[in-house]
Amino acid sequence: MANGTVSGNYLMYQGKPLIRQDNAYVWGDMKNDRAALLLLVLSNKEVNGQQVPDNILVQVVSTDDTQKVLKQGQKNGLFAALDIGTVWLKKELGE
Repeated sequence: MANGTVSGNYLMYQGKPLIRQDNAYVWGDMKNDRAALLLLVLSNKEVNGQQVPDNILVQVVSTDDTQKVLKQGQKNGLFAALDIGTVWLKKELGE
């Protein structure tokens, strides 16, 4: 993800912004929280003629230093990745 801020309207999920750029998704408040969820799509599969995310790298990263990975795993499917990732991030933030 490029450095900078996102302006305009974007999708909110459980009260936090969910932003996508190419094969990367970020969920969380990069300015006010100490960690955010990063989902990287490693591979896609075809379902009913459409390409959908298949293999996803799930990371909870520090917002101070995005190179610092606090927790990491791998899941099949975007739903499973977002499901476990939200649990990890909420636990990290004490929510």
